[in-house]
Amino acid sequence: MGDKSDVRYPVGVPSLFRRKATDISSESVETASRRGSVNSTAPAPGRPTAAGAPAKAYTPKKGKTTPKRREAQGRRVEPPPANRREAFRRMRQKAKEERAETRAGMLAGKEEFLNNRDKGEERALIRDIVDSRRNVGTWIFGILLVVVFGSQKFMPKPVVIATNFVFPATLIAVGVDFALIARKIKTMVLDRYPKTTTKMFANYRYAWLRSTSFRFIRLPAPRVKLGDKI
Repeated sequence: MGDKSDVRYPVGVPSLFRRKATDISSESVETASRRGSVNSTAPAPGRPTAAGAPAKAYTPKKGKTTPKRREAQGRRVEPPPANRREAFRRMRQKAKEERAETRAGMLAGKEEFLNNRDKGEERALIRDIVDSRRNVGTWIFGILLVVVFGSQKFMPKPVVIATNFVFPATLIAVGVDFALIARKIKTMVLDRYPKTTTKMFANYRYAWLRSTSFRFIRLPAPRVKLGDKI
């Protein structure tokens, strides 16, 4: 027996793994026809189909423009605090900003920042009525302080006698003045808000508390000037 590397096949023997030229040509024609049929029926990418449903490659619009790089960087989340001291500092800063925002909202009379007793159109009207006039009750505590100081034993007798008359006169003046305020509140509230559900006694008490406080410390801050017509 000779070496296997010396074995030679005749030239005319065909290869068992080689395809015929006719088979390749027929397969190419069939593949081309299939591709043509698929391309003719598939919708173009980025366009909706005839039935109205979007194709797989269709991307709907977002409805808003893409934010600029500067705007996106401004909305980045703040990194977490490095330690407890930093976290505590941030908490205090946030609480301070919230208090300042709440106070500014209360001074401006914004409804979302007001207390429950200050909310409502009726209460806003009562504040305007009280703030538009000079109230005797605003000075009642100052007058009472003068009366208490003037009635001391070390004061001269005429001063003590005068203060004894000032005290009841102040109470009468405050009562008459507040009666006028209550009458005006009842008339205007029922006239402008006939279907109001607030109780008049609660409105009178609210007006009394506001009329007996100094104008510069009232919350919400007065939005009308003295003498303005309501």
